[in-house]
Amino acid sequence: MSATTIRLLRPDDHKALAALMVEMQRHYSVPCPPPEDILAGLAALPAGVDILVAVKGETVLGFASACNLYPGPGLKTGFFLKEIYVADAARGAGLGRKLMAALAELALERGHRRVDWTADADDAALLRFYESLGAAAYPKKVFYRLTGDALVGLAKT
Repeated sequence: MSATTIRLLRPDDHKALAALMVEMQRHYSVPCPPPEDILAGLAALPAGVDILVAVKGETVLGFASACNLYPGPGLKTGFFLKEIYVADAARGAGLGRKLMAALAELALERGHRRVDWTADADDAALLRFYESLGAAAYPKKVFYRLTGDALVGLAKT
């Protein structure tokens, strides 16, 4: 049986990652685009986006997607973790921790000074997981989102 490895996404992973993203959308009970749209998005990732995958054989069991930020502390770069997800069938095996450790290692290799992310405030297990990594909540910041009509309206001003 092959071991699970954590590495940067490769084009030959796209189909397996797209399948995992479909699972993720179901898990969160949110709409999901068709698989061909997901594949097109993966093929056209914007510059500065890095996706780490947890792979066993040809199966992608989890992923972490982060983008570069500037400026960060000391006017250095940083990462913003947009998404981390582990397949339902692979939970409890430490893959989330391994993905976060690999992201931290990649951040340091690239000279980043920190990794930031958001979390659902009402998901106690998720918050405990992040705290177990040594992460600290940062209550001095408020998360905002501009979307839909508000986004369109602001763009037109």
